[in-house]
Amino acid sequence: MTKARSAGATDGEPSLLRQLTTIPNLLSLLRLAGVPVFLWLLLGPEEDGWAFALLVVSGVTDWLDGKLARLLDQTTRLGQLLDPAADRLYIAAALLAFLLRGIVPWWVVALLVGRELVVGLGLLVLRRHGFAPPEVTYVGKGATFVLMYALPLQLLTHDAAGTVAEVARPFAYAFTVWGVVLYLWSGALYLWQIARAVLRHRTA
Repeated sequence: MTKARSAGATDGEPSLLRQLTTIPNLLSLLRLAGVPVFLWLLLGPEEDGWAFALLVVSGVTDWLDGKLARLLDQTTRLGQLLDPAADRLYIAAALLAFLLRGIVPWWVVALLVGRELVVGLGLLVLRRHGFAPPEVTYVGKGATFVLMYALPLQLLTHDAAGTVAEVARPFAYAFTVWGVVLYLWSGALYLWQIARAVLRHRTA
């Protein structure tokens, strides 16, 4: 856990404009722009096929922007913020639409949203003590990865018939349960890191 940087500190980071124009960050911005389109497709015309395709493209670009950032040496602080933000917004948009359309049960949404609210409050406490947010854990990355597979599978199998749907449905349920468990576990790990940092700060 590290202390938060001051507002004027740059640590050699390029300007915001230069960070925005890197290929990985442009891909992240493209993913962010797709979130309202994705939500509209699900709740407006209910074009599930196009929504599924957009979610798949988002997953591919999520993998691609991280790969390109390392290959092109274009890893930036902005990119480290945009990438998880896009993931969370897609998950939030999908959960909202799926809940309204009855694709996933309410308790799945309640667990995931509750986790976000609790961790968000913990981060506010951490910020008040002068700490930067904790590093993303491998469990957290794994949870997001699994949920990004679970969501299109849920969409693919909802009210669908045929061999493909029957084969995919158990995988949709398995990925959903696994993703929820990992998401809650990662939240517990973040809270542990936050509590440990705050207690050390108070006793120092």
